Amino acid sequence: MRPLSNLIFASRWLQLPLYLGLILAQGVYVYLFWVELVHLIEAAFGNQAAIQTLVASSGYKSEAAVNSLNETVVMLVVLALIDVVMISNLLIMVIVGGYETFVSRLRLENHPDQPEWLSHVNASVLKVKLATAIIGISSIHLLKTFINAANYDEKVLMWQTLIHITFLFSALAIAGADRLMPHPARPPAAGGH
Repeated sequence: MRPLSNLIFASRWLQLPLYLGLILAQGVYVYLFWVELVHLIEAAFGNQAAIQTLVASSGYKSEAAVNSLNETVVMLVVLALIDVVMISNLLIMVIVGGYETFVSRLRLENHPDQPEWLSHVNASVLKVKLATAIIGISSIHLLKTFINAANYDEKVLMWQTLIHITFLFSALAIAGADRLMPHPARPPAAGGH
């Protein structure tokens, strides 16, 4: 029975290519972030091609031709950049937290850059953190939609709002279920009574 147990335990390493793939996806997000930021800077200096690229990528539509940046376009582009950062944060949580929880310890205990949340991460904590991150991402998408609401059908606005509310209730349910589950007692802090 021992070789079978070893094989089953070693199978966790099959997740390694998945985490490496997520790191590559993170690289794609970094690239897209910089492309969009460069377009924003070029548009701020009056580059017409950059302005048209931003207008098209943000989904902004106007009766009049957009020949210069306006507040709405800038807001939509900045929200898109924030969205990329939040998705990137989500990826880091999944990569680092998932690897630490399901594959192998990272042994970062005394590393000055160790994320605070990593010291007490487990599958339950990771689920709550991911749900919270998804709500943040959904909030940004919803805000982008409302800023540009004139260009969306009423059904789209309604469904995005309902989906966001569903995410909120799901996160509350996950957090509530986590509170109901028994948690191991934490060891007393060093120097405590």
